[in-house]
Amino acid sequence: MIPAPPAPSYGAESLAAVLPAVGAALGVAGCRPGAHGLTFPEAARAVVLLVDGMGDEVLSARSGHAPTLRNWTDTGARGGLLAGFPTTTATSMGSFGTGAPPGTHGLVGYEVLDPERDALLNELAWDAAVDPRRWQPHPTVLQQVAADGVDVVRVAPPHFDGSGLTEAALRGGRFVGTPERLEARVDATAAAIRASPRSLVYVYWGTLDHVGHVEGVGSWQWGEELGRVDAAVAALRRRLPKGTLLVVTADHGMVDVPAAGRLDLGHEPELRVGVRHAAGEPRMFQLYTEPGAAQTVCETWSRRVGEQAYVVTRDDAIAAGWFGPVEDRVRGRIGDVLVVAAGEFAVVDSSRMRPESLRLVGQHGALSDAERRIPLFSTLL
Repeated sequence: MIPAPPAPSYGAESLAAVLPAVGAALGVAGCRPGAHGLTFPEAARAVVLLVDGMGDEVLSARSGHAPTLRNWTDTGARGGLLAGFPTTTATSMGSFGTGAPPGTHGLVGYEVLDPERDALLNELAWDAAVDPRRWQPHPTVLQQVAADGVDVVRVAPPHFDGSGLTEAALRGGRFVGTPERLEARVDATAAAIRASPRSLVYVYWGTLDHVGHVEGVGSWQWGEELGRVDAAVAALRRRLPKGTLLVVTADHGMVDVPAAGRLDLGHEPELRVGVRHAAGEPRMFQLYTEPGAAQTVCETWSRRVGEQAYVVTRDDAIAAGWFGPVEDRVRGRIGDVLVVAAGEFAVVDSSRMRPESLRLVGQHGALSDAERRIPLFSTLL
């Protein structure tokens, strides 16, 4: 058996620490770094840009496309953070938006089980049958900041407004929908930050992640998109008013998985024995088993994948602290058996996945450094 992957950290180096620390920098009552320990300079205004899929390892490897970010240490602070587990957008947005680990906010994967309905929930696409505020009932950091009198603005694609994930993880303040152009996001951010003497603007950009999935993080297309992100960061720095805190981070990294490294569950009937639902995502597959079958399923999958993945029961993953403290309402959402990829490996299921999903090159979800290490840039302009 391969060694267990490193357990995530949910302290000062966690993505969950960012917004509480920004709130503290803005002087928000009750929004203190506390156990997180991350600090930023005091400011009246702050902008937080989250770039989906911009892992620290690949950013460093391809920094020739990003001169603004590459040279950030000349004018501000640069450090690194760790995404929680699994390293996927829905989970990371939950931690980013609430300042809490996945076991607390309950967004524990890309696709997870809703125990009340015994049905799978895609936490990006969502489902009208699931109330996002009940699914994730804790106040968000944006709500706390807005309640303290800060003008909170969220800048993102229009269809994010009122979406399940937004309502679960990033509710609070007002929403400004912009076209899928970074220039439009920069314009909207520059206008929003000047609209109030005390403000926080959160900006999301997702195209880098999309390009990474479709073309791979090693592709020329990914490098070109990184260059566009870098140019937008440079434009933000020029257009934000003096005294603004600017923070740039990401939700997870990504690895390229060749076709030869993919196990197709659609052609592995023995791996379905004892499995009621198969969900998660290719680099962190979650298996929901028939009653009493978890250990047998764990052993069967361990024999089949060998050293390509770490296969563990839910109880062992929780005991290892992978999700942080797990609330009772969240426990049943986590797979009875987890298949966490190592190396260039992923699990797909041609019996239920769309052909375009089966062809995706870039993947994430596991605990490799390439997936869990994310950048943190900050400066007081």
